[in-house]
Amino acid sequence: MQMSKSEKKEQEKTLSKAEGENKNKEENEKKITPIKEETLEEKLKIAQEKLLRTMAEMENQRRRFEKEKKEAFEFGGFNFAGESLLLLDNIDRAIVSFKNDESLKNNKDLNKIIDGIEIVKKDLISIFKKNGIEAIECMDKKFDPNFHQAMLELEDNTKEGGTIVQEIQKGYMMKERLLRPSLVGVTKKREEKAVKDERKTEKKEEKK
Repeated sequence: MQMSKSEKKEQEKTLSKAEGENKNKEENEKKITPIKEETLEEKLKIAQEKLLRTMAEMENQRRRFEKEKKEAFEFGGFNFAGESLLLLDNIDRAIVSFKNDESLKNNKDLNKIIDGIEIVKKDLISIFKKNGIEAIECMDKKFDPNFHQAMLELEDNTKEGGTIVQEIQKGYMMKERLLRPSLVGVTKKREEKAVKDERKTEKKEEKK
C-alpha cells in the first residue's frame, strides 16, 4: 500500500525530529565531564595538609602568647624597679641628713642608726643586682644622651668639653634597658677671651 504525499511528509518530519533529538543528546553527553572521585590516598593527603596548617597556626599563636606574656612580665618588673629606685634615693638622703645634722653629731646611737640604714641599702642593691639592675658609672665619662641627662654646665679648661664631673642623681640600667638616666653636670670650655683675661689677672697678682 503506497503512502500519500502528506503521510510521507509527516514521516519525514518525525524522522528528522528524532534525529535532531538524538544529536542534541549526544552533544550534551559530550559536554558533561564525569566527576572524578577522590581516592583514599588523596583524601589522606588533603587531611594531612590541613592538619599541618592547623598545627603551624597553633605554634605561631603559642609563640605570640609567650612573647606577649614575657613582655608583660618584664614591663611590670620594669615599672616596679623604677618605683623601687625612689626608696633607694630616700635611704641615701636619710644617711646624708643624719650625718649633716649638727644636733645629732653628739648622739651615741647615731652611728648605729646609720649602720642599720647602710645594711638596708646594701641588701636593696644586692636584690637589684640579682634582677639585672645596676648603677651607671658616669664620673669622668664622656656625656652620652642615651644614658645621661645634663642638668648644668661647668666651665673647665682642664678637661675635654662634655666630660661628666658631677653626679647629681645616679642612673640605672635594667639588663639592656635604661631604667633611669644619670642626672649630671658636664664641663664646657671657657671662652677664649675669658681665659686670656684670667691669665692676665693671674700674672698681675704674681708681680705684686
